[in-house]
Amino acid sequence: MRMSSDRSPGRLRHVPQRTCVACRQARAKRELVRLVRVPDGSVELDVSGRKAGRGAYLCVTPECWETGLKRGRLEHALRTVLSPRNREQLVEQGKSILQGVRH
Repeated sequence: MRMSSDRSPGRLRHVPQRTCVACRQARAKRELVRLVRVPDGSVELDVSGRKAGRGAYLCVTPECWETGLKRGRLEHALRTVLSPRNREQLVEQGKSILQGVRH
């Protein structure tokens, strides 16, 4: 006779938590957007959540994107300085993400 395993049907699954760099609230990793500093020093959106590099998370709210990008919290968390072009790209990508959430 086999002993019952630790994976009983009623057991809840672990949900990874991450903290938004702007509002400092811990949320489920899937609820946040990951941004990653790539080796050349620029910052990119990480849709898969698995890109190599130093990462930081932002909530999917306009306030958090504004705080993260305009007040330097994202730069501080990623230990880099955003170029004006890179900052503009992130602002545009953030707008498209925010519009996708609203619809």
